[in-house]
Amino acid sequence: MATKNKTITREDIVSKYMDEVLEKGQKPKSVYHFAKENDFTEAEFYAFFGTLEGLEKEIFRLFFANTIDLLHKNADYQEYDMKNKMLSFYFTFFEILTANRSYVLQVLKIDRNPLKNLVQLTSLREAFKEYVSEILTDDYRLEQEKFQKFQEKALQESAWLQLMMTIKFWIEDSSAAFEKTDIFIEKSVNASFELMNVAPMNHLIDFGKFLFKEKIYSKQ
Repeated sequence: MATKNKTITREDIVSKYMDEVLEKGQKPKSVYHFAKENDFTEAEFYAFFGTLEGLEKEIFRLFFANTIDLLHKNADYQEYDMKNKMLSFYFTFFEILTANRSYVLQVLKIDRNPLKNLVQLTSLREAFKEYVSEILTDDYRLEQEKFQKFQEKALQESAWLQLMMTIKFWIEDSSAAFEKTDIFIEKSVNASFELMNVAPMNHLIDFGKFLFKEKIYSKQ
């Protein structure tokens, strides 16, 4: 009596995709070829992913999701201030990247056009920007409400740029245990939070409002 094949899961497909990219040094030509070579059907693939590109994006999103899961398992994490939450994120995220370094290096260099390689980071980008918004505290938020939305978007984009710079540094890091990347993370995060000090900006806005009122009333 024939045994029923094991039901393939999302995690199975992700694992098979990563293995194929590493073993062949290139991405599968199509969903059909990928499914056929890994003994599952196209229908099983499409139950979880719409395209191979969607699968690629999901892998980096999973790196992020696993990072957040690990952070939340630390009982002290919720008590950290914003800077220490960000540092914890960085160190945990890059531990996960390092555990998958061969795959990450392969897919971020596989296309001659670097912009095409970065497309697969779009889901990571959205998840990370949301994370930055979630951990933003009043210590780093402008008092004036009408500037807060602009400030939040600016912080999200600058934080994403910093993460991209750190990934690039990590890719090029040849130090033992990537210790130079650890130093880079600590120094860059500390520097960025020094620049995020909003007290001077609040004072400038208050001064601008004062000058504006004085100019208006002086004409009356």
